[in-house]
Amino acid sequence: MHYRRKKSWEISESFVTDEVLFEGRRRFLKLGAAMTVSTSAVMELAASEKLPMPNLHYRKDTNPLGLVLNSYDQIISYNNFYEYTTSKKGVRQLARNFKTEPWRISVDGLVENPFEIDFDDLLNRFTLEERIYRFRCVEGWAMVVPWVGFELASLIRYAKPLSTAKYVRFETLYDPEQFPDQRRKFFSTIDYPYVEGLRMDEAMHPLTLMTVGLYGHTLPPQNGAPLRLIVPWKYGFKGIKSIRRITFTDHEPLNTWQKMASNEFGFYANVNPDVDHPRWSQKHERVLGKFIKQKTQMFNGYEKEVKHLYAGMDLRKHF
Repeated sequence: MHYRRKKSWEISESFVTDEVLFEGRRRFLKLGAAMTVSTSAVMELAASEKLPMPNLHYRKDTNPLGLVLNSYDQIISYNNFYEYTTSKKGVRQLARNFKTEPWRISVDGLVENPFEIDFDDLLNRFTLEERIYRFRCVEGWAMVVPWVGFELASLIRYAKPLSTAKYVRFETLYDPEQFPDQRRKFFSTIDYPYVEGLRMDEAMHPLTLMTVGLYGHTLPPQNGAPLRLIVPWKYGFKGIKSIRRITFTDHEPLNTWQKMASNEFGFYANVNPDVDHPRWSQKHERVLGKFIKQKTQMFNGYEKEVKHLYAGMDLRKHF
């Protein structure tokens, strides 16, 4: 079992854990194999760093690149989630009462094994692991996040797509009672439900993550609870939140932003400093918490791992 949802009335028992501590404020360090951390030490650390108590069981990321993480508070306080509001700092407050129970995900389309599964059962079916990834928004801001999840490829293999399945389509929950902007109907900011898609080889890539948590705890609503997609070499809008449906198809899905503004947002949305947005440059990015901008890396720093996926393609045309 990889996950256990704590009942509202339960009090956590003491932890004996190989969880990481921070160097300075944000850099992960592994504890020695013979070391343990008492409950009081974990609680003190969590309180000082404004972290929730871990409630996920997962394999740790050793962070070989030594990436400096953004703080938990930064990650949960600056969010794009138009279903709530266009205000990045306003999402957190509006999402505070979002209900994720019950939550079922349907997997359908061109597969041998279509199924519908409860979220908790989904977590228990796949092995969770931490992935410390760079995250780059198309708007020019960035952060580094310790996501927790499982490879999308694991779910795809379980669903057994047919040979005719070339793409994977994702759909966000449609629930006007919970999402204020969906209630506005014809006056909403974008068309709903939110849709995203990946080519099959992108979806099967080992970096592509179905994400259920960050900093060892289940996802907060503003970050896409209970289930979101993370594709670290693409702009953040590809990381669809609060996923309710996954469909295998033989044609390229029309994603939401491509539908809304095809001259600004393409299907691929790969991070590319050489292709500017029509209204701003993509050559530099601002990491949350830092004043000076840094150069944008091709494929967000994952060029070695994913460049082969686009061999022979004109990345200015297929943006």
